[in-house]
Amino acid sequence: MDILFSLFENFTLTDSLDIIIVAIILYQFFTIIQGTRAVQVLVGTAAIATLYWFSLSMELYSLNWLLQHFFDYFFVIVIILFQEQIRSALAIFGNAGVFTRKKNQYYDTQIEEMISACMALRREKTGALIVIERNHGLLNYSATGTRMDSKIHSDLLYTIFQPSSPLHDGAVIIYQNRIQSAGCFLPLSKNIDLDRHIGTRHRAALGISEVSDALVLVVSEESGKISLCINGRFIHCEDESTLRAQLRMHLYSAKEREAFSLSQA
Repeated sequence: MDILFSLFENFTLTDSLDIIIVAIILYQFFTIIQGTRAVQVLVGTAAIATLYWFSLSMELYSLNWLLQHFFDYFFVIVIILFQEQIRSALAIFGNAGVFTRKKNQYYDTQIEEMISACMALRREKTGALIVIERNHGLLNYSATGTRMDSKIHSDLLYTIFQPSSPLHDGAVIIYQNRIQSAGCFLPLSKNIDLDRHIGTRHRAALGISEVSDALVLVVSEESGKISLCINGRFIHCEDESTLRAQLRMHLYSAKEREAFSLSQA
């Protein structure tokens, strides 16, 4: 009890600040890795740490020597295994900084043009992959395609994804109400639990949503179904109204959605 009282007596404002900062960092880390393979890696690391403690307690010298050398390179191993999560965390912390590109809200026209194009492509069962950049910059992926920097128009999107177009196999990346690039290459999802029947276009949509906060529209070439991909998961949109509602939900802030609802009333 005396130890507890002495602890609180020496507890300062600096200690409180220290605990809060560490708690925020841990919370962000666990939020980022939730639902990803990083959780399994973290559990495996915890199991190895438990085994290391067991080897010390039971004086298992060979096992202790092996694990001790493993932990000598532990931080390097963590950086390699969690490189995607570390990149996402750094992007989140830098999101409010002065070096992030300012994003104006042009979503009204953007949504309607994309919906019009997707519905036309759906009727013809023509595949499409449209990436909407939000807070995390996608310039490294835009650079892999053909620079366009053009206004969003349903006819242009429709033309890009026609089989005769040289850009139809890649993704279109949209930023600030403009088509930034077309024919872009995206990272494929590393999720080994995915259904084998999922095509490359859907794997690319999952891949870019796993390493950024981008919103991805996918039109299936086989079924013509439209899906929205965000944070490594698909949301299937059965009709135009569902697609519009989902886009507004994820692109507008709560205040903007309320203002839009009042204007439509």
